[in-house]
Amino acid sequence: MKPATRVFSGIQPTGNLHLGNYLGAIRNWVAMQDAHESIFCVVDLHAITVAQDPAVLRRGIREMTAALLASGLDPARCILFPQSAVRVHAELAWVLMCTARVGWLNRMTQFKDKAGKDREGASVGLYTYPVLQAADILAYKATHVPVGDDQKQHLELARDIAAKFNNDHGVELFPLPEPVIEGPATRVMSLRDGTAKMSKSDPSDASRINLTDDADSIAQKIRRAKTDPEPLPSEIAGLAGRPEAANLVGLMAALTGRSAAQVLGDYGGQGFGQFKPALAEAMVAAIAPITARFNELRHDDVALDAVLAAGAERARAIAEPVLAEVHRAVGFRD
Repeated sequence: MKPATRVFSGIQPTGNLHLGNYLGAIRNWVAMQDAHESIFCVVDLHAITVAQDPAVLRRGIREMTAALLASGLDPARCILFPQSAVRVHAELAWVLMCTARVGWLNRMTQFKDKAGKDREGASVGLYTYPVLQAADILAYKATHVPVGDDQKQHLELARDIAAKFNNDHGVELFPLPEPVIEGPATRVMSLRDGTAKMSKSDPSDASRINLTDDADSIAQKIRRAKTDPEPLPSEIAGLAGRPEAANLVGLMAALTGRSAAQVLGDYGGQGFGQFKPALAEAMVAAIAPITARFNELRHDDVALDAVLAAGAERARAIAEPVLAEVHRAVGFRD
């Protein structure tokens, strides 16, 4: 029997999953299916905070679903659904916008990063994105949320909103969700710049390993990955000031279930000419089964839509009673 903990997390349906997504999030989601009641969402409402081509977005929702299933999410062991199919997310977000404070949102660093110099031209949705994210979590009374370092501030906001709502209305409706940051590679860096996070928005495809890359592509990208001229050190301390070397060692550790110290114990003193082929082999072994399964699933729209519809029905069964509690607390209904 699963313990009385409920995990919620979401991922945008934009672009292919890459190795950073898999090692930093999806692999942990797969492991959580049996340890927690797990709810995972393709966050298409979040996706439209920036302009989207409707046909591309529709295809992206299905392809992301296929990628998540190929990575090991099992609809029999978790709930997987598209955010827009559960209207509670949008309605609860409005109530929580009336709870959140402008000053709180002004401190959100991701809006500043994503809006860039054109803050006046950014959508209101991009500005209020963290409140919708809070609604995503609180609609299910999630107790735990897997987050990367770049999302910790948003989870703190969700906790602040939950606490203020409870206090304002004299209820104990929302739990304060706890962050879950675990796994050997929670932050995977670019293959071209060891100081930048691996990202699907990077214009260089050589900066990332896509979960759809074949063995030859993986080997080529690892062979060309940026490194330095020094051999690998024998101890962790020797990776200081060597971000690219640290990234590749971290990838090998994550892919083979070892610590970075153990990897250096095996490869310390060797050059990257010896290390990179071994790393590419480990990557291919991890990714090939996912790629094969993804290619089987990606064009079966009927099956993918059935998974999403069933997941949405289960999600609504949890979220709608929570919204009813919110309505009563606010005064919309008895």
